[in-house]
Amino acid sequence: MSRYYRAAALVLMLGLASCSKSKQEIEARMPAESKRQKAPEISLKDANGDTVSLADYKGKVVLINFWATWCGPCEAEIPWFIEFEQKYKSRDFAVLGISMDDDGWKSVRPYMAAHKMTYRIVIGNDTVAQKYGEIDALPTSFILDRQGRVAAHHVGLVDKSDYQNEILKLLEDPKSAALHDAGPGLLAGLLRPAHR
Repeated sequence: MSRYYRAAALVLMLGLASCSKSKQEIEARMPAESKRQKAPEISLKDANGDTVSLADYKGKVVLINFWATWCGPCEAEIPWFIEFEQKYKSRDFAVLGISMDDDGWKSVRPYMAAHKMTYRIVIGNDTVAQKYGEIDALPTSFILDRQGRVAAHHVGLVDKSDYQNEILKLLEDPKSAALHDAGPGLLAGLLRPAHR
Protein backbone atom coordinates (compact mmCIF):
# COMPACT_ATOMS: atom_id res chain seq x y z
CA MET A 1 0.00 0.00 0.00
CA SER A 2 1.43 3.38 -0.95
CA ARG A 3 2.16 6.07 1.60
CA TYR A 4 -0.67 8.18 0.14
CA TYR A 5 -3.30 5.46 0.69
CA ARG A 6 -2.03 4.74 4.22
CA ALA A 7 -2.22 8.45 5.08
CA ALA A 8 -5.74 8.69 3.59
CA ALA A 9 -6.85 5.61 5.56
CA LEU A 10 -5.45 7.10 8.77
CA VAL A 11 -7.25 10.41 8.19
CA LEU A 12 -10.50 8.52 7.51
CA MET A 13 -10.15 6.42 10.68
CA LEU A 14 -9.43 9.51 12.80
CA GLY A 15 -12.38 11.29 11.26
CA LEU A 16 -14.73 8.39 12.01
CA ALA A 17 -13.42 8.13 15.55
CA SER A 18 -14.06 11.82 16.16
CA CYS A 19 -17.65 11.57 14.86
CA SER A 20 -18.74 8.89 17.30
CA LYS A 21 -19.08 10.18 20.81
CA SER A 22 -19.20 8.06 23.92
CA LYS A 23 -22.03 8.19 26.42
CA GLN A 24 -19.63 9.85 28.88
CA GLU A 25 -18.83 12.62 26.37
CA ILE A 26 -22.53 13.29 25.79
CA GLU A 27 -23.22 13.38 29.53
CA ALA A 28 -20.23 15.67 30.15
CA ARG A 29 -21.53 18.14 27.58
CA MET A 30 -25.00 18.26 29.11
CA PRO A 31 -25.30 20.27 32.34
CA ALA A 32 -26.23 18.43 35.53
CA GLU A 33 -29.92 18.62 36.40
CA SER A 34 -29.22 21.01 39.28
CA LYS A 35 -27.52 23.46 36.88
CA ARG A 36 -30.16 23.46 34.14
CA GLN A 37 -32.09 26.68 33.63
CA LYS A 38 -35.82 26.82 32.93
CA ALA A 39 -36.47 27.57 29.26
CA PRO A 40 -38.09 30.97 28.64
CA GLU A 41 -41.84 30.77 28.02
CA ILE A 42 -43.15 31.42 24.52
CA SER A 43 -46.56 32.30 23.16
CA LEU A 44 -46.64 32.08 19.35
CA LYS A 45 -49.13 31.07 16.66
CA ASP A 46 -48.82 27.89 14.63
CA ALA A 47 -49.93 27.33 11.01
CA ASN A 48 -53.53 26.78 12.16
CA GLY A 49 -53.61 30.03 14.15
CA ASP A 50 -53.51 28.19 17.48
CA THR A 51 -51.38 29.62 20.28
CA VAL A 52 -48.41 27.47 21.26
CA SER A 53 -46.70 27.72 24.64
CA LEU A 54 -44.15 25.54 26.39
CA ALA A 55 -46.85 24.59 28.91
CA ASP A 56 -48.36 22.53 26.04
CA TYR A 57 -45.29 20.27 26.27
CA LYS A 58 -45.31 19.66 30.02
CA GLY A 59 -43.67 16.32 30.87
CA LYS A 60 -42.09 15.91 27.42
CA VAL A 61 -38.55 16.09 26.11
CA VAL A 62 -38.64 18.89 23.52
CA LEU A 63 -36.26 19.96 20.79
CA ILE A 64 -36.75 23.66 20.00
CA ASN A 65 -35.18 24.62 16.68
CA PHE A 66 -34.78 28.23 15.52
CA TRP A 67 -34.51 28.12 11.72
CA ALA A 68 -35.39 29.90 8.46
CA THR A 69 -36.34 28.86 4.93
CA TRP A 70 -33.21 30.53 3.47
CA CYS A 71 -30.84 28.67 5.83
CA GLY A 72 -29.01 25.74 4.15
CA PRO A 73 -27.86 24.02 7.37
CA CYS A 74 -31.42 24.30 8.71
CA GLU A 75 -32.68 22.42 5.65
CA ALA A 76 -30.18 19.62 6.33
CA GLU A 77 -31.57 19.10 9.85
CA ILE A 78 -35.28 19.00 8.95
CA PRO A 79 -35.39 15.31 7.88
CA TRP A 80 -33.65 14.36 11.16
CA PHE A 81 -36.21 16.23 13.23
CA ILE A 82 -39.09 14.63 11.31
CA GLU A 83 -37.53 11.22 11.93
CA PHE A 84 -36.88 11.89 15.64
CA GLU A 85 -40.45 12.99 16.28
CA GLN A 86 -41.91 9.99 14.45
CA LYS A 87 -39.54 7.61 16.23
CA TYR A 88 -39.84 8.97 19.79
CA LYS A 89 -43.30 10.59 19.87
CA SER A 90 -44.73 7.61 21.77
CA ARG A 91 -42.06 8.19 24.44
CA ASP A 92 -43.18 11.81 24.97
CA PHE A 93 -40.78 13.58 22.64
CA ALA A 94 -41.68 16.54 20.42
CA VAL A 95 -40.01 18.99 18.06
CA LEU A 96 -41.01 22.65 17.90
CA GLY A 97 -39.67 24.66 14.98
CA ILE A 98 -39.50 28.45 15.38
CA SER A 99 -39.14 30.09 11.97
CA MET A 100 -37.28 33.41 11.93
CA ASP A 101 -38.35 34.30 8.38
CA ASP A 102 -39.12 38.03 8.08
CA ASP A 103 -42.12 37.46 5.81
CA GLY A 104 -43.60 34.78 8.09
CA TRP A 105 -46.14 32.33 6.74
CA LYS A 106 -45.76 33.64 3.16
CA SER A 107 -42.45 31.76 2.88
CA VAL A 108 -42.95 29.19 5.62
CA ARG A 109 -46.23 27.52 4.51
CA PRO A 110 -44.99 26.48 1.03
CA TYR A 111 -41.62 25.45 2.49
CA MET A 112 -43.33 23.24 5.10
CA ALA A 113 -45.38 21.56 2.37
CA ALA A 114 -42.38 21.05 0.07
CA HIS A 115 -40.29 19.52 2.88
CA LYS A 116 -43.21 17.51 4.36
CA MET A 117 -42.57 18.99 7.81
CA THR A 118 -44.78 17.09 10.23
CA TYR A 119 -43.67 18.68 13.49
CA ARG A 120 -45.21 21.87 14.85
CA ILE A 121 -43.97 25.17 13.43
CA VAL A 122 -44.50 28.69 14.78
CA ILE A 123 -43.28 32.07 13.57
CA GLY A 124 -40.74 33.68 15.88
CA ASN A 125 -40.03 37.33 16.58
CA ASP A 126 -37.34 39.53 18.12
CA THR A 127 -38.82 39.17 21.61
CA VAL A 128 -38.53 35.37 21.56
CA ALA A 129 -35.03 35.56 20.03
CA GLN A 130 -33.95 37.87 22.87
CA LYS A 131 -35.45 35.60 25.52
CA TYR A 132 -33.36 32.74 24.13
CA GLY A 133 -30.09 34.67 24.27
CA GLU A 134 -30.14 36.95 21.23
CA ILE A 135 -30.42 34.29 18.52
CA ASP A 136 -28.05 35.61 15.88
CA ALA A 137 -27.08 32.40 14.06
CA LEU A 138 -29.26 29.76 12.46
CA PRO A 139 -29.87 27.00 13.12
CA THR A 140 -29.89 27.31 16.90
CA SER A 141 -31.43 24.48 18.90
CA PHE A 142 -32.30 23.79 22.52
CA ILE A 143 -33.22 20.40 23.96
CA LEU A 144 -35.43 20.60 27.03
CA ASP A 145 -35.81 17.91 29.67
CA ARG A 146 -39.21 16.81 30.98
CA GLN A 147 -39.19 19.65 33.51
CA GLY A 148 -38.81 22.26 30.75
CA ARG A 149 -35.16 23.00 31.54
CA VAL A 150 -32.43 23.49 28.92
CA ALA A 151 -30.35 20.30 28.84
CA ALA A 152 -28.50 20.98 25.57
CA HIS A 153 -27.85 24.00 23.35
CA HIS A 154 -26.41 23.96 19.82
CA VAL A 155 -25.53 26.76 17.40
CA GLY A 156 -24.96 25.80 13.77
CA LEU A 157 -25.19 22.43 12.09
CA VAL A 158 -24.61 19.58 14.54
CA ASP A 159 -24.14 15.86 13.90
CA LYS A 160 -27.41 13.97 13.79
CA SER A 161 -25.95 11.49 16.29
CA ASP A 162 -25.32 14.27 18.83
CA TYR A 163 -29.00 15.22 18.80
CA GLN A 164 -30.11 11.60 18.93
CA ASN A 165 -27.80 10.70 21.83
CA GLU A 166 -28.94 13.72 23.86
CA ILE A 167 -32.61 13.00 23.19
CA LEU A 168 -32.20 9.34 24.17
CA LYS A 169 -30.31 10.27 27.34
CA LEU A 170 -33.19 12.52 28.43
CA LEU A 171 -35.86 9.99 27.44
CA GLU A 172 -34.07 7.20 29.31
CA ASP A 173 -33.28 9.22 32.45
CA PRO A 174 -34.89 7.06 35.16
CA LYS A 175 -35.44 9.94 37.61
CA SER A 176 -37.09 12.11 35.00
CA ALA A 177 -39.23 9.27 33.67
CA ALA A 178 -40.27 8.20 37.18
CA LEU A 179 -41.52 11.69 38.02
CA HIS A 180 -43.33 11.94 34.68
CA ASP A 181 -44.97 8.50 35.02
CA ALA A 182 -45.89 9.06 38.67
CA GLY A 183 -48.52 11.60 37.82
CA PRO A 184 -49.45 14.71 39.79
CA GLY A 185 -50.59 12.83 42.91
CA LEU A 186 -47.26 11.20 43.66
CA LEU A 187 -45.32 14.29 42.65
CA ALA A 188 -47.38 16.42 45.02
CA GLY A 189 -46.72 13.84 47.75
CA LEU A 190 -42.99 14.06 47.14
CA LEU A 191 -43.10 17.84 47.44
CA ARG A 192 -45.36 17.92 50.52
CA PRO A 193 -43.44 18.58 53.76
CA ALA A 194 -43.29 15.68 56.20
CA HIS A 195 -45.40 15.99 59.35
CA ARG A 196 -43.86 15.20 62.71
